[in-house]
Order: sequence, then C-alpha cells, then structure tokens
Amino acid sequence: VNPMEILRHPGVLSTRELDVDLLQRESLTLLDEALQALIDTRSREGEQLGKLIEERLDGIITQVEIVKTAVPRIKEAQRERLRSRIQDVIDSPDPDRLEQELVMQAQKMDVDEELDRLVTHVSEVRRILKKGGHIGRRLDFLMQEFNREANTLCAKAQHTELTNVGLALKAVIDQMREQVQNVE
Repeated sequence: VNPMEILRHPGVLSTRELDVDLLQRESLTLLDEALQALIDTRSREGEQLGKLIEERLDGIITQVEIVKTAVPRIKEAQRERLRSRIQDVIDSPDPDRLEQELVMQAQKMDVDEELDRLVTHVSEVRRILKKGGHIGRRLDFLMQEFNREANTLCAKAQHTELTNVGLALKAVIDQMREQVQNVE
C-alpha cells in the first residue's frame, strides 16, 4: 500500500467544518431528553416509596391495635400484681412507700398517650405524602417522633406482649426511616 495513495482519498487531507449551531441544538435536545427522563424516573421512584411508606404506616396501625386490644388484659394482670405489692406495703410501717408505689404503677400502666401520638403521627405522614413537594426533612423529623413513642412504649412495658409490640414498631419505623432517606 502506497501512503501517497491513501492521502488522495476524499476527506483524508481536508476536514469538514463543524456546524456549531447544529451541534449546540442537538446537544440541548439530548440534554432536555435526559433531564425529562431523570424527572420521570424520580417521580416513579417517589410513587413507589410512597406506597412502601404507606405499607409501613399500616403496620404501625396494626401494632397500635394489638396494644389497644391487649391493654385491658395486661392492666388486669398488673392490678393483681399491684394488689399483692400493696398488701406487702400495707404490712410494712411506711405509708409513704404505698403512695410512691401507686404513683409509679399508674404511670407505667398508662400507654394511651403514646398510642394516640403514634396514630397522630401516622395521619401526619399520610397528609404530608399527599401534599408532596420537598417533604424529606419533615418525614425524617416524624420518624424521630415515631421512635420516641416506640421507645417510651418499650420503657413503660411491664409485659412481654407490650415489649414485643414496641420492638415490632421499632423495626417498622427503621424500615420506614430507610425509605424516607431517599425522599427529598
């Protein structure tokens, strides 16, 4: 092959001028398409995340219902234990101890406030999801609130059933928190 022969082929020594305007228009069109694809993908992902969070919220409501159903039975068992402890305190000479014991038991038995707050937080998350927009920080804050209520429920639990529900709540809340980290 003769190198001089190759140089005679069209386009080897001469270069075409680039049409900068055409290149710019094509680049902008491709950029617009890529941005729209990104927006569409994020929108679909957001819808899926919303569904996953809704499922977790339903899980929280299920756990709250379990507690509400179990509380009367658990309170009765606690009353029996308390009656026994009161009898021990009555037999002792310190009347202040009886009052302290009653106050402590009453506080530990009352989980209604935590259950009400959990239901309120579920409603607020659902409202925020419907509202849309930039909701990531608000949802993250509510995940902290959910966690506080679950921790308090576990701390007040004097029965394994309540402890198990509190731990189940924490698991659902952690799953939801992971999903919320992907929301802006």
